[in-house]
Amino acid sequence: MTVRTCAADGTGAYRFRCPACATAAVHEASPAICALLRQAGCAEEVWHLPAELTERRLGPALTPDDLLDFHLLLRGDDWPERLQAVNRDT
Repeated sequence: MTVRTCAADGTGAYRFRCPACATAAVHEASPAICALLRQAGCAEEVWHLPAELTERRLGPALTPDDLLDFHLLLRGDDWPERLQAVNRDT
């Protein structure tokens, strides 16, 4: 079992593999539960939020229609050229 703790806000979870079927399971846990698991000898893994979360966001928010348009654009073999054309127009 491994205790996972977010360095930014201290939220935690624990993960393990089911001994019967070997399926991975992850469950959120309070700081108190995480502390108990660490005291019991579970390994701890500290993780960091992605740096992209602190980047400035420019332009309008992405909409479901934008996502669908992008999905449809990627279906064609000429998607790199079409994507460059869209970027030039904005």
